[in-house]
Amino acid sequence: MTSLFARAVINLAAFLVAGSLLMLLLVQAGTAEQVITFVTLGLGLVLGTIAIVLIRRNRRQTPHKEDQ
Repeated sequence: MTSLFARAVINLAAFLVAGSLLMLLLVQAGTAEQVITFVTLGLGLVLGTIAIVLIRRNRRQTPHKEDQ
């Protein structure tokens, strides 16, 4: 269940990162929109990192069928 949730979070994080990178090309420097875009980019990167760590930890703790 954790893996399914983490994969959904990775999809959300990828959407946030891709959207914010595209928006950085369009917003003017020094505006509030640019600050919000950077915050969104950071949030997407943090969420993606947390999800990747959860997936890797879950794979280490779950025994594989070949090991049994």
